[in-house]
Amino acid sequence: MKKILLFIAAVLAGCSASIPESRMDVVEKGVPLRWSASPEALAGIDTNWVGRLGGFQAEALVSEAFRRNPDMRVAAERVNRAIASAKSAGAAMKPQVSAGLNTSRQKQLFIGIPLGGEGGIPSANFSNFGANMTVSWEPDIWGLRRSEQAALLADAQAEGNSYRAARASLAAQVMRSWLALAEASEQIMLTIETQELLNATKDIVIDRYNNALAADGGSAAEVRLAESEVATNKALIARRKGEREQAVRQLELLLGRYPKGVLKGSVSLPEVPTTPPSGLPSELLLRRPDILEAERRFASSGSLVKKAKRASYPSFILTSGAGTTTDTMRTIFNSDFGVWSLAGGLTQPIWSGGKLRAEYAKYQGDDRANLAELQSAVLKAFGEVEQAMVAEKFLVAREQAITEALRFAEEATDAAASEYAGGVGEVLTLITAQRSRINLASQKTTLRRLRLDNRITLHLALGGDYRAQN
Repeated sequence: MKKILLFIAAVLAGCSASIPESRMDVVEKGVPLRWSASPEALAGIDTNWVGRLGGFQAEALVSEAFRRNPDMRVAAERVNRAIASAKSAGAAMKPQVSAGLNTSRQKQLFIGIPLGGEGGIPSANFSNFGANMTVSWEPDIWGLRRSEQAALLADAQAEGNSYRAARASLAAQVMRSWLALAEASEQIMLTIETQELLNATKDIVIDRYNNALAADGGSAAEVRLAESEVATNKALIARRKGEREQAVRQLELLLGRYPKGVLKGSVSLPEVPTTPPSGLPSELLLRRPDILEAERRFASSGSLVKKAKRASYPSFILTSGAGTTTDTMRTIFNSDFGVWSLAGGLTQPIWSGGKLRAEYAKYQGDDRANLAELQSAVLKAFGEVEQAMVAEKFLVAREQAITEALRFAEEATDAAASEYAGGVGEVLTLITAQRSRINLASQKTTLRRLRLDNRITLHLALGGDYRAQN
């Protein structure tokens, strides 16, 4: 990405028009001084968030996605196209030179002239050969074409920021799929451990029933209930394995691979890293690629408004040509047969049926729409940051509560198993305790994945780019 952005800067620097100035000032006035969800605002931004979340394995997957994902190639080609359009507009402002060769042969009949042979009509053959070089130039006195190229330069910058946003989004998608794969692996391990526990419980219930310990709680209903729990967990194992297969294939698609389902994933979720630096709200306007893209679209439409306003001014064109014209091919480059021309023209639009006024109104409308889109992008960005910060607080609170509830459920399960084995407990109490323990353990795993997902959302919301560490 760095090479592409440097290439954009080098190309745009060589264009004849100036890059439009920033129009971010129209949205800077409403920027708050601090985040409402987090008064602390550490400076900087974490560009190594992929490595902090998933280590070298995650970095390798993201790098592969950058190289092979088709959507990234599409985004890169859009940047190239925008650069080519800006260069093409700049070339149109320079003198245009063309050269050519021409030849013709003509026969003319002289009807009514008493010449020629018997009954024949007199005629003559003419040949003409020529070489020419023409130079034409329309000086951009009013800056009409410079405004058009400035708009295209801003569009190229917008596409560059769109490419940055696409990279960050792809990195986030890869990481979320990788985390989903890790969670699915953990959930499978949890259900397998649960299966062993439920099988042991079923054996105890069957043993009591076979020994006719009805007085101690053994009954056919209890056996069927224990067997039902075992079968239900088998269905859950199948569901978890299906979720893992889907996660594997989704990740392979993001990597640009055929979804064979052979990718090996992490068997456990990583620990949640420390909260990234948030910086000041005003800094968001300088680093969020979607905001920068919207601002460049706004700058582009502003240049097009200037172009439309100047379209009613007079235009000038200068044309000159030089060459030769002769009746024999061998003298086509002989200067003795040279010809030349020099011409100038002035055109002033007088009446075009309202076309120029309509185009001016259209570009003004586009400019107002782009301003609204910039304001929307800024508001959306602030909302995403605030929501991610708030979500982090409540996810932490939920995880703490679930952890405590899981500890109580584990203690209840151990106590119910001990009481049932001693003949003083109810099997329903044991199964209820086991079911609560299983559900809470699964919820805790999901909550950890949700916190990691939200951390990715926060990185993106803060405009955190990703750069692989050397």
